[in-house]
Amino acid sequence: MPWWELLLILLGTMLMFAVIHFIAKNKRPFRRALLSMAVGLGMLFAVNLTSGFTGVSIPVSLLSVLLSAIGGIPGVTLILALNLFF
Repeated sequence: MPWWELLLILLGTMLMFAVIHFIAKNKRPFRRALLSMAVGLGMLFAVNLTSGFTGVSIPVSLLSVLLSAIGGIPGVTLILALNLFF
Protein backbone atom coordinates (compact mmCIF):
# COMPACT_ATOMS: atom_id res chain seq x y z
CA MET A 1 0.00 0.00 0.00
CA PRO A 2 1.50 3.36 -0.98
CA TRP A 3 2.25 5.94 1.68
CA TRP A 4 -0.28 8.42 0.29
CA GLU A 5 -3.11 5.92 0.80
CA LEU A 6 -2.13 5.50 4.45
CA LEU A 7 -1.99 9.25 4.89
CA LEU A 8 -5.40 9.57 3.25
CA ILE A 9 -6.88 6.93 5.57
CA LEU A 10 -5.48 8.60 8.69
CA LEU A 11 -6.59 12.09 7.61
CA GLY A 12 -10.05 10.79 6.74
CA THR A 13 -10.30 9.13 10.12
CA MET A 14 -9.24 12.31 11.89
CA LEU A 15 -11.77 14.31 9.89
CA MET A 16 -14.50 11.80 10.74
CA PHE A 17 -13.63 12.03 14.45
CA ALA A 18 -13.59 15.84 14.22
CA VAL A 19 -17.09 15.86 12.70
CA ILE A 20 -18.33 13.55 15.45
CA HIS A 21 -16.82 15.81 18.12
CA PHE A 22 -18.25 18.89 16.38
CA ILE A 23 -21.74 17.35 16.38
CA ALA A 24 -21.29 16.54 20.07
CA LYS A 25 -20.57 20.28 20.58
CA ASN A 26 -17.01 19.96 21.85
CA LYS A 27 -15.04 23.19 21.94
CA ARG A 28 -12.01 21.90 20.03
CA PRO A 29 -13.10 19.05 17.73
CA PHE A 30 -9.80 18.66 15.83
CA ARG A 31 -7.78 18.51 19.02
CA ARG A 32 -10.15 15.92 20.45
CA ALA A 33 -9.97 13.85 17.25
CA LEU A 34 -6.18 13.90 17.31
CA LEU A 35 -6.23 13.01 21.00
CA SER A 36 -8.52 10.03 20.32
CA MET A 37 -6.12 8.69 17.72
CA ALA A 38 -3.08 9.34 19.91
CA VAL A 39 -4.62 7.53 22.86
CA GLY A 40 -5.19 4.44 20.73
CA LEU A 41 -1.62 4.45 19.45
CA GLY A 42 -0.32 5.07 22.97
CA MET A 43 -2.34 2.15 24.25
CA LEU A 44 -0.83 -0.11 21.57
CA PHE A 45 2.63 1.07 22.63
CA ALA A 46 1.81 0.52 26.32
CA VAL A 47 0.60 -3.03 25.71
CA ASN A 48 3.79 -3.89 23.85
CA LEU A 49 5.94 -2.11 26.43
CA THR A 50 4.49 -4.18 29.29
CA SER A 51 4.56 -7.47 27.37
CA GLY A 52 7.58 -8.62 29.35
CA PHE A 53 5.58 -8.46 32.59
CA THR A 54 2.17 -9.55 31.32
CA GLY A 55 3.09 -12.01 28.57
CA VAL A 56 0.59 -10.34 26.24
CA SER A 57 1.81 -8.62 23.12
CA ILE A 58 0.31 -7.32 19.91
CA PRO A 59 2.37 -7.72 16.75
CA VAL A 60 2.90 -4.26 15.27
CA SER A 61 1.72 -4.29 11.68
CA LEU A 62 -0.08 -1.91 9.40
CA LEU A 63 -3.43 -3.41 10.35
CA SER A 64 -2.85 -3.20 14.10
CA VAL A 65 -1.60 0.40 13.91
CA LEU A 66 -4.57 1.50 11.78
CA LEU A 67 -7.06 -0.33 13.97
CA SER A 68 -5.62 1.18 17.14
CA ALA A 69 -5.59 4.68 15.61
CA ILE A 70 -9.12 4.36 14.27
CA GLY A 71 -10.62 2.44 17.16
CA GLY A 72 -8.75 3.94 20.09
CA ILE A 73 -8.94 2.00 23.34
CA PRO A 74 -11.83 -0.21 22.14
CA GLY A 75 -9.78 -1.05 19.03
CA VAL A 76 -6.80 -2.17 21.09
CA THR A 77 -9.11 -4.14 23.37
CA LEU A 78 -10.60 -5.85 20.31
CA ILE A 79 -7.11 -6.79 19.07
CA LEU A 80 -6.28 -8.21 22.51
CA ALA A 81 -9.52 -10.21 22.62
CA LEU A 82 -8.94 -11.61 19.14
CA ASN A 83 -5.36 -12.44 20.10
CA LEU A 84 -6.68 -14.31 23.13
CA PHE A 85 -9.14 -16.44 21.17
CA PHE A 86 -7.15 -17.07 18.00
